[in-house]
Amino acid sequence: MSVNAQIAERLGQIAEILELLGEDRFRVAANAKAARVVADLTTDLAALADDRAALLAIEGIGAKTADKIVEFVKTGRIAEHEELRSRVPAGLLDLLRIPGLGPKTVAMLWHEGGVTDLHGLKRIIDDGSILNLPRMGAKTVENVRKSIEFAGQTEQRIPLGIALPIAEEIVERMRTVRGVKEAAFAGSLRRGKETIGDVDVLVATTDPDAAHEAFTSMPGVVQVLASGGTKSSVRLRAAHDLGRWTLEGQQGRESGGVALQADLRVVEPSAWGAALMYFTGSKEHNVRLRELALKKGCTLNEYGLFPEDDGATPPQRRGVKPLASRTERDVYAELGLPFIPPEIREDHGELALSETPRLVEVSGVKAELHAHTTASDGSLELEELVAEAKRRGFHTIAVTDHSKSSVVAGGLDEHRLAAQREQIETLRTSVKGIAILCGSEVDILGDGRLDFDDDTLATLDVVVASPHVALKQDAQAATKRLIRAIESPFVNVLGHPTGRLINRRPGLSPDMGEVIAAAKEHNVALEINAHWMRLDLRDAHVRAAVEAGCLIAINCDVHGAADFDNLRYGVLTARRGWLPPGQCVNCWPAKKLRDWLASRRPE
Repeated sequence: MSVNAQIAERLGQIAEILELLGEDRFRVAANAKAARVVADLTTDLAALADDRAALLAIEGIGAKTADKIVEFVKTGRIAEHEELRSRVPAGLLDLLRIPGLGPKTVAMLWHEGGVTDLHGLKRIIDDGSILNLPRMGAKTVENVRKSIEFAGQTEQRIPLGIALPIAEEIVERMRTVRGVKEAAFAGSLRRGKETIGDVDVLVATTDPDAAHEAFTSMPGVVQVLASGGTKSSVRLRAAHDLGRWTLEGQQGRESGGVALQADLRVVEPSAWGAALMYFTGSKEHNVRLRELALKKGCTLNEYGLFPEDDGATPPQRRGVKPLASRTERDVYAELGLPFIPPEIREDHGELALSETPRLVEVSGVKAELHAHTTASDGSLELEELVAEAKRRGFHTIAVTDHSKSSVVAGGLDEHRLAAQREQIETLRTSVKGIAILCGSEVDILGDGRLDFDDDTLATLDVVVASPHVALKQDAQAATKRLIRAIESPFVNVLGHPTGRLINRRPGLSPDMGEVIAAAKEHNVALEINAHWMRLDLRDAHVRAAVEAGCLIAINCDVHGAADFDNLRYGVLTARRGWLPPGQCVNCWPAKKLRDWLASRRPE
């Protein structure tokens, strides 16, 4: 785990423990925000420990957080964190991971029921003594028991590529229900986060009962937690396929599928826009919007933007007509703001925008620069790969089978690579309407050397240099390794720079600020690998690269025809990083793309 990740983890735990202890909520919020800021940083904080001014210059890091960062880098500990950890049983933090158990409930279980860990909670459920505790009726206890079981069946966070198709199925089902006028998924899923906690679905309907009935009776529902009024909650199970990640030691089809919670919110059609905005979030974005509304003499909630009249009850209950509510655009406009795309609603400067930013879109991506065939570990023959890329409307497809060091993946040596080049040149004569590039995904060895020599690299149209081994290097070694690869005059794209797999392995933790600076200097594109188990670059890295003016490539790392479908996940990540189409090489016209690729070759 990198220094940044360790610091973020401790700051997050400080916030959780403070909340368990009932401490000042502003102190809780400050530490929680600091944890998010540190987790998203692209600069290695270990390098800034002796430069307090540089730490304080980072937006979101105040004096107290800076002190904690310096303390951890120099000593490996944060005294406040250790002092707070000593005040609560360690097992209580694990209980916070159980769906439905918030800090107040866990604190009550601790103080009133003597519960200090999961074993203790199971014990008082089994012996029935939990029923003597405040707010612990039979139905509540049964839900807690099922929550414990549910927590053992699923990962804490569900990857985007698993959650999104499930959410889309739910939304399509809800659109067919009597009375439903609008339906959409919301929450962190709509914002395109790489993992989500649960699926939030919103419908506008004239028949709420029909919506609740349809939602709670969906295929895959294993438990109904609540139904009726404005909200229903269910737990469901759905199958998912990890595909080629069987190579990483994971089952392709996991037994029983994935377990997750889905929530339905029901609103009147007139409040659709305000509700969609509210339930999309983020919480931090919504707080800023409410603050802005108050400054304008208004109040904003999930029912609309209303004139502030100091009423004792919410305005919608008193029949107050909203100033805006039907669409998100209406609400933003009434607040004096341009429409803010959902992916950037994170309180990262979006409210300072004077116009809606132009962000990359799936329809704008016209080239795939990272694809494999049966020559290495792909499932498509060369002709099949090209035909599929052409069918999807791409003007360029790059064939980049693995290099020789990737033995498990059937990597090509120099002789096989030369033979493939001849095959591609022959195919070019018969296939029109798409440019076929001969390339390679070349391994970056542990010391930064590339898997092929310069003479071999010079024969290629495109080189994607990627790390596949030695993914536990320290930050300094990883940084030097990636920069050495970037400095090669033959490298066009730095593929999946950290080598991480979401919920599987953290990968490298280089100083991304230095890597981005090197890529900018050498006109190398950094890849967003669009597979939902990678999404590497991650969103925070993309934002830093965009601000630095660095080129970005969004590639599907195609191994089979279905991998082209992962493009949308890469685009969501790119949009979260504020990537405009002009900075994405895959969005360029064919000639501009070829000219850039050729510019990296020595004259």
